Amino acid sequence: MQLKKILTYYVTGFAVFTLTLGVLEALKVIDLKGIGYVFMFFSVAIYAMIGFITRTSDPSEYYVAGRGVSSVYNGMATGSDWMSAASFISMAGTLFALGHMGLAYIMGWTGGYVLLALLLAPYLRKFGQYTVPDFLGTRYGGNPARVIGIICAILVSLTYLTAQLTGVGTIVSRFIGLPYEAGVFAGLAGVLVCSFLGGMRAVTWTQVAQYIVLITAYLIPVVVLSFNIFSVPIPQLTYGSILQRISVMENQIAGRENPNPRGIDEKELNKRIDGAKEKETRDLWAKDAAMFRARLSNPDSALKAMNADVEARLAALTPDAVNAKKAALEKEKADAMAMLNAPPQLDPKTKQPIDALDDAKKAELNAKIQAVEKSLAMLTPEAVAKAKEKAEADKKALPKDVDAAKAAWSGALATSAGQAAPPKPYLALPEGTGLLQFIGLILCLMAGTAGLPHILTRYYTTPSVKQARSSVAWSLFFIFLLYFTAPAYAAFAKYSVLENLVGTSMSQLPSWIASWKVVGLFDVIDKNGDGIVQYADFVVKSTDFVVLATPEIAGLPATITGLVMAGGLAAALSTADGLLLTIANAFSHDLYYKIINPQASVQSRVLISKILLVAVALIGASIAAFVKLPVIAATVAWAFSFAASSLFPALVLGIWWKRTTTPAAILGMATGLIVSISYSILNFFSTAPNNLLGYSSPFNFFGLRHTESGMIGMPVAFLVIIVVSMLTPAPDKKLQEFVYSVRFPKGAQQGKEVEAIGS
Repeated sequence: MQLKKILTYYVTGFAVFTLTLGVLEALKVIDLKGIGYVFMFFSVAIYAMIGFITRTSDPSEYYVAGRGVSSVYNGMATGSDWMSAASFISMAGTLFALGHMGLAYIMGWTGGYVLLALLLAPYLRKFGQYTVPDFLGTRYGGNPARVIGIICAILVSLTYLTAQLTGVGTIVSRFIGLPYEAGVFAGLAGVLVCSFLGGMRAVTWTQVAQYIVLITAYLIPVVVLSFNIFSVPIPQLTYGSILQRISVMENQIAGRENPNPRGIDEKELNKRIDGAKEKETRDLWAKDAAMFRARLSNPDSALKAMNADVEARLAALTPDAVNAKKAALEKEKADAMAMLNAPPQLDPKTKQPIDALDDAKKAELNAKIQAVEKSLAMLTPEAVAKAKEKAEADKKALPKDVDAAKAAWSGALATSAGQAAPPKPYLALPEGTGLLQFIGLILCLMAGTAGLPHILTRYYTTPSVKQARSSVAWSLFFIFLLYFTAPAYAAFAKYSVLENLVGTSMSQLPSWIASWKVVGLFDVIDKNGDGIVQYADFVVKSTDFVVLATPEIAGLPATITGLVMAGGLAAALSTADGLLLTIANAFSHDLYYKIINPQASVQSRVLISKILLVAVALIGASIAAFVKLPVIAATVAWAFSFAASSLFPALVLGIWWKRTTTPAAILGMATGLIVSISYSILNFFSTAPNNLLGYSSPFNFFGLRHTESGMIGMPVAFLVIIVVSMLTPAPDKKLQEFVYSVRFPKGAQQGKEVEAIGS
């Protein structure tokens, strides 16, 4: 009852706080930047207060929240832990870019909870320890399996963590004006205040509070958009009509025949779309793409030619060269003027002109004079200074060496080729290689979800096996509220861009363009110089802008924009908290206490965990700040593939196949992880930059991308574990009986008795 009262007060206070900011904005007392500061300070202060109130040094409270979290609250905390920056910020953006193909993320991430409920969560809760490496160490008989589990847990969690901190940096840099790198470290402080003092206990109740913020922030903008367009505040029921409008406008942009087969009312479409101008713009991008391909075919020669061209331009702008050029042009003009104005010679007999200029010759001379005057205008002191400044800037911008040139031109080629292609139908179903990628990504995300250490640990916090199973259902419900809305979010954002941006004058761009362009997530380039925005002029560098910018795209109050910022921050911080705790506990509990110093006191274990929490946080923030990451959803997909290829096979077979042996599990986890990481790296770095959401790479199997590397690593891990298990002696009878007993709901272990079984 006390918890319900506290949550009621919290929700009421949060609503009053948001409404108050809205009123202050309406009265013009505060602007967007001020709202961003207030929301960020308020959010972090609340989370810090929860972290301080729930501080603890008790290991059971610190590692598993005292195993006293009910299924509803654990479901809410799991939903918050789960719905990271990838879900909140990046998923709708991925759907914006990929259309139907992007549904793989929703299907995979929700489907993973079915696997969790059926295969893992209740049984790990019955096992009753603190961490996933605890299970591996006991099930597979000692430290070797535990060490491999620690390595897998750390790599998976660190990959995931850097994506969350990337989201934090993006949010903070936009809303309070800090540089991206500084935003990452500012957000890091928010992460630490939640988890440092109270461990899992603090993280759990902080995540409950964060869920309320993030789900409210996610739903409000798209609900308002739906109401503004259809007078129906349920976007899940209205966005089907939006999808039809998107399809027609895409057909118009691509110049397809019969663009409006369903006969949608023209009033619901953008009349400013010009198919001919769109094609002209795409052709210019295609010309650029051809240029960059030519450069990349012989980069050394191309770079030398570019350097020579810039040097020649600079040489032509020296005072002596300019004066000589000016003198030559003035003489040329004078000669043409003399010819034009010279009196004609007369025939001595007839006294008629014999060399009079005809109209064509006069026109030719006048055109020549105009051209010379235009060239002379380019040689005024002001024009020469500008030309010299431009040439020096071009020289400075040239790649320093051939390797730098290849990287720059590859990125430019990817952008140009992408902009040159007509938009793919938003509702196109995957087929061929695309269908394999679609299914592969779903399976990777499902298995990865079921193998994520920070999610699995949440089910150690419930009082019983029954509560663990029930909390999976509640988790799905709380996640469903966001995931069921994400396709509508993407559709409304796509429609807003097509309807409100395309056809707009470059001199009258919407305010959100200027606000978000500086963050570097997209650009608007007038490729054909007509002063009008074509769809091909809108260069998306990262689709992560969709959710964060939608309130501004829709013209909603700045308070809603600030609320979305707070929601994105809550999503990133909540997941980062869980990940940080997982990594720190892997070092302090699994490595230090279980392997290095089993006699360590309770206080020293918790203290070391806190110290490592800070150290790991700084490492993750440094990676996020100074290593260029792809789209957040793509980075998160790597973490899922790594988990699917290493931990998932060992956990599933460890519970459901008594014959699984220790050498098999160790080899299977190591092999699966190495294969998955190797494939991701080789595929990613052989793919041109900015092709993160779907272009092919010369290094691939069956067309699978780096985001689906688990489809290579996971079968390998399962195969290795099964084959090696059949070739090695079976586990002893006592261990097999323990494995069998874990499958039954009653009699959840509390930890110590499991250590006895494992010994």
